[in-house]
Amino acid sequence: MHAVSVGEVLTIAPLVSKLRAEFPRSPLYLSTTTAAGYATAHQKLGPTVNGIFYIPVDFVWAVRRVLRTLRPSLVVVAETEIWPNLFRETRRIGAGLVMLNGRISDRALPRYRALRGFFRHVLRLPDVILTQDEALRDRFVEIGAPPETTREGGNLKYDFELGPPPADLRAYLEQLAPAQVLIAASTMPPDEEDTVISAWRELAVNGRRLLILAPRKPERFDLVAGKLQAAGIPFVRRTALGILRLPGVLLLDSIGELSSLFALADVVFMGGTLVTWGGHNILEPAFASRPVVMGPYMQNFRQMAADFRHADACVEVQDAHGLAQAVERLWSDPALARQIGERALRCAESKRGALNRAVAEIRRVYERRLPRYRPMLPALLLLLPLSWLWKCGGAWKRSRSLATVRSLRTPVVSVGNLTMGGTGKTPFVLYLAEHLPKPGILTRGYGRTSARDVLVLPPGAKETALQTGDEPQIFLRSGLAPVAIGADRFEAGRLLEQQFSVETILLDDGFQHARLARSADIALIDALRPFGDGALFPVGRLREPLAALGRADIVVITRSREGRLLPAIEREIRRHNLRAPIFHAWVEPVGWIKWSGEGAPGQPPEAAAAFCGLGNPGSFWSTLAEIGIRPLYSVDFSDHHRYKPQELTRLMHHAAEAGARALLTTEKDAINLPEDCGGLLPLPIYWLKIRTVVENGEALILEILRRTGHLK
Repeated sequence: MHAVSVGEVLTIAPLVSKLRAEFPRSPLYLSTTTAAGYATAHQKLGPTVNGIFYIPVDFVWAVRRVLRTLRPSLVVVAETEIWPNLFRETRRIGAGLVMLNGRISDRALPRYRALRGFFRHVLRLPDVILTQDEALRDRFVEIGAPPETTREGGNLKYDFELGPPPADLRAYLEQLAPAQVLIAASTMPPDEEDTVISAWRELAVNGRRLLILAPRKPERFDLVAGKLQAAGIPFVRRTALGILRLPGVLLLDSIGELSSLFALADVVFMGGTLVTWGGHNILEPAFASRPVVMGPYMQNFRQMAADFRHADACVEVQDAHGLAQAVERLWSDPALARQIGERALRCAESKRGALNRAVAEIRRVYERRLPRYRPMLPALLLLLPLSWLWKCGGAWKRSRSLATVRSLRTPVVSVGNLTMGGTGKTPFVLYLAEHLPKPGILTRGYGRTSARDVLVLPPGAKETALQTGDEPQIFLRSGLAPVAIGADRFEAGRLLEQQFSVETILLDDGFQHARLARSADIALIDALRPFGDGALFPVGRLREPLAALGRADIVVITRSREGRLLPAIEREIRRHNLRAPIFHAWVEPVGWIKWSGEGAPGQPPEAAAAFCGLGNPGSFWSTLAEIGIRPLYSVDFSDHHRYKPQELTRLMHHAAEAGARALLTTEKDAINLPEDCGGLLPLPIYWLKIRTVVENGEALILEILRRTGHLK
């Protein structure tokens, strides 16, 4: 999400909180433009979002770098921040783009009209533009926004929630105990503070009265302090609270605290309305049920001001003397002040609802977009020819394999994927081994060093990872099925049939292995990294074109609980395969096992570091986050990484420096650790035992049994 400065950050704060609740597993980042907006974002939204940063200057190379780093599925822009390259690059990668709370002021409208030819192209890029009211929608359409994607969404400011005042400031004001409090909010140059000071001279003739003066721009804090000092008015600064003689002034020289103070005021004057600035948002004091005094210049909030005038929910003045008179009248007649404040509250609350409409539009766009990322242009130009060669080579290899297909006597169920890197095949194969009749597992054994072409081993066989490969070790240790390991899957399967009375053979990583006939072809799609960015290796991570999904009999979306784009993923699957049933699967932790040869369950200390070597390391980090573990130090290695003693020594050193008292990893990585260094490690290592869960798993098993002939 992008919010340019303080006002926009405060406006979208309820939306950010709502999105965090609606999409709890989706990373949420916030960009700002101004230093004040950045500070406010950290203060108000720091714990809610995953990161806050300054939006880059709108150069293509800078925008692409940010998008490539964050990999967003959706970009949401608050109000009228039109960044041509950001918009274009967002759509180029296939991510969604939404503009919220759009408005065009009277002052800006002529400039937009003059550049209509330019904005007409840019404003066609968002999926939807939501404006604050119908009149503003017409302005967007006038400068080139498509009428079909531009509509009134209401004003998010009406859904603002007031927070409590800072504890120290509340205590200070309670001790000060003023009889009446006036807040002059968001005063603007060139001389609105002079107008307020002049009015204050009339009001501060007697009594324990307090003015809280809040300049809009932080760079004016010192200037306004000088004006108060020159006028001989007693004052203190918010950042240096001290003794204040009343009547006096509290100069609010801080960011992001103003809205929380409205409930402590008796009357609020809204700045930017006695100079030709165009006004500011009067909803925040209205939600505090406080009477609002404003000047005649409310062009930036024309409809809002008209609604409040029509409801008699504000007081309008023309100059400093009128401001003093209006405040004095409201102070002298608390009943009148209360009535105006109550009308202001009713007027503000009657316009609520923009927040829910915005969330609905965000969800609609979010569920339809599936971003795909590409390398930088120089790398893309270099890799594209290699990608074409990969495609041709894959097609040639498949055609040769199909010419020599061989069948085993036992029904074969293939489990594979379209992408390079992990999709959760190993735990899914174990899930099937638990639920299918008399299974045997057929696997290649990536990275093994055994001199034998084929290994056929009983469940629980004690072989080393070097002899079998790491994934076959997991199959063997599970004790669920015999395992045949070899590059020639037909020969390995034939030996498996001879030595064990298997009734189902599970072909691990077999989607591209066309030489062995199968009864059911299951394609796994990783919800965290689906479709390999839509490009063949080495441009993307696809092993073969997405059209190959058409030959899948069953599609399973793995890591679907961690995944964020399930509707978009299913829509993409259906573009290539209309017949295969789609199932959702995820892994659940079973418990921690201490890597010490004991095999006994344990519980690692809270202060821990973590490492893994997986095709998709994000799956392990997501699982740790899901169970509430935040590693003090973490590092990932390449898939199937075999750890050397010196690497473990470095790992232990960095983990200890971070304050960790244990190392956490996966079962696959625990298998790839050196067997002879257990007694040399200063920190204990724990690996996480997991199991696959399939939503509507009974239907999945019945579908497989039907295809393998076990279910008549």
